[in-house]
Amino acid sequence: MAEGTFSTLEIDATPEDLYAVVSDVATYPEWASGVKEVEVLSTDSEGRVDRARFVLEGFVKEIEYTLQYTHDAPDSISWEAEDSPDVKMLEGSYKFGPAENGATEVVYTLAVDPNFTIPGFIKRQAEKQIVTTALRGLRKRVAAQG
Repeated sequence: MAEGTFSTLEIDATPEDLYAVVSDVATYPEWASGVKEVEVLSTDSEGRVDRARFVLEGFVKEIEYTLQYTHDAPDSISWEAEDSPDVKMLEGSYKFGPAENGATEVVYTLAVDPNFTIPGFIKRQAEKQIVTTALRGLRKRVAAQG
């Protein structure tokens, strides 16, 4: 992965439950802050999302991109953006592992290189905010479904 950011959070849920939430990308606008629209473009032979188009409410403008997914259920899901006018590079992943207290440790990594000029420190702050907000949203979504 290119230079980016990551964060971890223990969530009181199984890896299977967490994977089910993050792999259901069509529901992201319901719980993932800043995600305005998701369109699943294709699925793999197991019915899991393979490609999806996203529209985000960006800091300066709406940002649109398409992600290609790789699944290793229930341990991880990763993605990489296709070429886009808004994003030069975007890759990330969720990884799920056991925590000592029976919860699951979630590691979210994200690296973004926008296709527009933005100072490096603002880009890093945006990555950190996206990761932190996503983990909190995931915890809240899983708790609501449990």
